[in-house]
Amino acid sequence: MADVIQLPSVFEQLKLVSGLRWRMLKNSLRRKNSRWDLIGMIWAGAVSALLVAGLCIAFYAGTYAFLSTDRAGWMSALFWGIFLWWQVFPIFVAGFGANFEFETLLRFPLSQPAFYLLSLGYGLVDFAAASSLCWIVSMLLGALAARPGIVPLLFLVSVVFVFLNVTFERLVGSWLEKILAKRKSRELFLGLFILSMVSLNFLNPALQHWGGGATPKIVRLWPHLWWLPASLAGNAVAGAAEANPRGALQGVAGLLVWLTVMSGLLWQRYAAQYAGEEVSESAAPGVATRKKQKRQVSAGHGPSFVPGPVLAVALKEFRYLTRNGMAFVTLLIPPIMVMFFTMQFGRGSIMKEHAIKPEMFFPAMLAYLMLILLAPAYNSFAFEGKGIQTYFMAPVNFRDVLLGKNLFLASLVIFELAVSFSLLIWRIGWPSPSMFVATMAAGTFAITGQFAIANWSSLSFPKKMEIGKMKGQRNSGMAVWTAFGVQIVLGGICAVILLVGKWTGNLWVPAMAFAGLTAAALGGYFASLDAMTHLAEEKKELLIETLCR
Repeated sequence: MADVIQLPSVFEQLKLVSGLRWRMLKNSLRRKNSRWDLIGMIWAGAVSALLVAGLCIAFYAGTYAFLSTDRAGWMSALFWGIFLWWQVFPIFVAGFGANFEFETLLRFPLSQPAFYLLSLGYGLVDFAAASSLCWIVSMLLGALAARPGIVPLLFLVSVVFVFLNVTFERLVGSWLEKILAKRKSRELFLGLFILSMVSLNFLNPALQHWGGGATPKIVRLWPHLWWLPASLAGNAVAGAAEANPRGALQGVAGLLVWLTVMSGLLWQRYAAQYAGEEVSESAAPGVATRKKQKRQVSAGHGPSFVPGPVLAVALKEFRYLTRNGMAFVTLLIPPIMVMFFTMQFGRGSIMKEHAIKPEMFFPAMLAYLMLILLAPAYNSFAFEGKGIQTYFMAPVNFRDVLLGKNLFLASLVIFELAVSFSLLIWRIGWPSPSMFVATMAAGTFAITGQFAIANWSSLSFPKKMEIGKMKGQRNSGMAVWTAFGVQIVLGGICAVILLVGKWTGNLWVPAMAFAGLTAAALGGYFASLDAMTHLAEEKKELLIETLCR
């Protein structure tokens, strides 16, 4: 269609698409759930802004110190920090970034230049990009205070550096989207990435133990990185600060070469997508073959005290877990983190003088593991998709559905805690019997005390997620803040009770207090199931609309 009609200018096309997106946002806010989600995201943005503001001060101070003390060569370190943040951090928060929706945009008669510019625009509204822009502005202000004469060149370098970063990030993301189109390769890549990121926690203990000569090697390696974008930007600024026009010109020219090459590659990649390239997981056409029918596993062979529908839902959740490679890999993180913390702060660790006693280690690790393991309970219908309709059509009480989901998650949490605490006992030894019993009772209270609120959050603030995907996968903003608030409240209650036992000198007081709280939490949980059943009926349209689209 774009070839047979007279298209408006590129600027007008961008204006029309921006207006369309704004209207879509306003229309989506007619739903109460979307408004709460937006409020939660605004709160998350406000908290993130504090981090960005703190680092703005650091970048300002660093720029001022380097330029005012004739150490302009260290400006490369600041540019390297921005470059790595811009390219790596979006992978960690892939669900919160702005997706470039090719299929949606191709329905409109956009020209290829407008299509390309929209991609760059989406890259600039990402959190990593917005925070990096704030830090670059801080660097400009620091340079203005220290050496006003180099501000024009620093501004030019910063503009080229910004466009280079957003182009490079878009190019890498586009190629990863193509390479990881298949679920198996996507899960393998993301699983290895998560494990590698977690393994970085062991870098500090390794360096402290064996890395006495690592720093000199890194310093010797630094000059060999001169041809990379961050080093070129720093060298250009250093050349201007040291009255070396040749060095400044080489740095700017190198950045322009990088920008030209990356822009050409990105234009070529987007040209293929603009021409109709479709990346999907559909199998290629082939000869139909008769597959052997798999033996159906019945859910009726479980414990007799567990109702059939509850056991069936728990079994379904287990199968979802085995199909979701990403979730399966994340189960390895708690034991790995236990090993890391014991290597850092346990007995015989590299920080022997700051070793934490088992009496404190067990409750602290319990709080950390609860924070990780119980987060999925606040959006327990995330992977149901169109299957959510089955719950309302099948002759099953919704309380059985919630019981099945909670039973499976509780079993999974208990298994993870057993593995993690076994590693903890192996690494640092047993705590006192009273503290061990109190910690186990606190864990039981933390699990049962959250399920009722988590069920309410899952029904009130559902958010669709897909197995094996990372981009666009996040919980509702209100669900995130609900989980965070409940964890803080329960953690505070547990901490106060444990401290009361220490103050009174009777270490069995916390165990008895947690036993009473657990009984009350269990009573409240079972009493809430009927109310959650009525709430599910009220939220039926919201659940189906959110999870089936």
